Amino acid sequence: MTHELNLFHFSPFCYCSISKISYCIITASRFSLEAEEAPQAWAPDFAGGGKAAYRRCPWTGSPMGRRSHSSSSPGWRHLSPWYYLKRPARLALLVVGFVAATIAARDRLSLVRDYEAEISRLDEEVNRLHDQLRMAGIYLDESPNIENIIKKHHLEIDHVNNARREKVKEAMLHAWNSYVKYAWGHDELQPQSKNGVNSFGGLGATLVDSLDTLYIMGLKEEFKKARDWVAESLDFDKDYEASVFETTIRVVGGLLSAYDLSADKIFLEKARDITDRLLPAWDTSSGIPYNRINLAQGKASNPGWNGGNSILADSGTEQLEFIALSQRTGDQKYQQKVENVIRQFQKIFPSDGLLPININPHSGAVKSYSTITFGAMGDSFYEYLLKVWIQGNKTESVKHYRQMWETSMEGLLSLTRKTSPSNFYYVCEKNGDSLSEKMDELACFVPGMLALGASGYSPEKAEQIMNLAEELAWTCYNFYQSTPTKLAGENYYFHGGQVSLQPV
Repeated sequence: MTHELNLFHFSPFCYCSISKISYCIITASRFSLEAEEAPQAWAPDFAGGGKAAYRRCPWTGSPMGRRSHSSSSPGWRHLSPWYYLKRPARLALLVVGFVAATIAARDRLSLVRDYEAEISRLDEEVNRLHDQLRMAGIYLDESPNIENIIKKHHLEIDHVNNARREKVKEAMLHAWNSYVKYAWGHDELQPQSKNGVNSFGGLGATLVDSLDTLYIMGLKEEFKKARDWVAESLDFDKDYEASVFETTIRVVGGLLSAYDLSADKIFLEKARDITDRLLPAWDTSSGIPYNRINLAQGKASNPGWNGGNSILADSGTEQLEFIALSQRTGDQKYQQKVENVIRQFQKIFPSDGLLPININPHSGAVKSYSTITFGAMGDSFYEYLLKVWIQGNKTESVKHYRQMWETSMEGLLSLTRKTSPSNFYYVCEKNGDSLSEKMDELACFVPGMLALGASGYSPEKAEQIMNLAEELAWTCYNFYQSTPTKLAGENYYFHGGQVSLQPV
């Protein structure tokens, strides 16, 4: 009787509702051993006059069917469903295994679909960028395919470039470790005396300006140490007259770059703090800023040696950093200040795009006979016209920056001369209507600027601009190569059609 009662819990001949199957699986394991050991319990009960009295289902009361007496060979019995129905524990394991295999197969199919979708998305993105390059006059040798690009990236190792990269990293570490040892927290290290000096008001200019380089080079410990100094020691509440230009490009730019790379909000907080201290410099009747400001008092002014005028480069080289700060903080006041300067420059912008370096901050007028130069005090104004256009994704809202820059490049072509027979190209300076055969070493940013902007021209014009960039780069290379120390001089003069490569 024990075996009969056990079999009531899971009988293959019980015409029960399928909803009971979970109960059957759960209880089956409890009695499976006894069931397997007592197959005779399936035999019909002949009690009651020799007639077969079949048991009834315990849930529905329906009669349970007669056991089949057909036999299967031992080799095929594991394929028969009756084998597992008589062994509920094994049936439960079979069901669990089937469910697990189904889930695993579904997950793999899902991963494959996700992979294919991502590859498709990346292919579309590469194709879109490829189209943009073609529109800009740049053509790739092979059709863009993300899998080919990934394969090429992993298989091709440029040992020469890797070696050069390591040498650059070694040079950086040499300079950085010396700064840490002799001038930690100061603006600059004087390499001969091995002393630290605060030539920018004690704002840790070298440290802040190096943050992004440390991060990009993977110098994590050095970056962490510098980051902690910024968080704990960098203080802008100083009774010091800071250069608006130098503080913007070194401190604001350095902090924003570190924030963009690391997403550490301490850098954004510090960038906002120092920029807020610079803002009063733009409180002029024309909107063209004063070039110096006391960081603690907020009092702005221009140096007396320049007759109270603002300098072109100092006034037109804050746009990138201030626009970036507005984008990251959502506060438009920074962008509004610097874009107003460009609007003022548009009012006085000459047909050749060459602005004199001295500008009255009250009237916005230029001093007509002041120097026009791509060297000191003029240089980065032209550079930023191009870069703001790029920063703004070359959209309609920043189109005027590109237009101003292209106009200025026509002016640059009018200042370009070539020596004979040595064929060195150089960029003159202009005073009124006369040209000076002088080129500052600072003007050696021009080749890179031209190369960066060439892609926005037609193919023919882009080729002309790139050729000029290469010629000027060769001249600048020789500025360095011609000296015993391989350090260039501040400026160079070109006489009588011959180049004088002796620094002045």
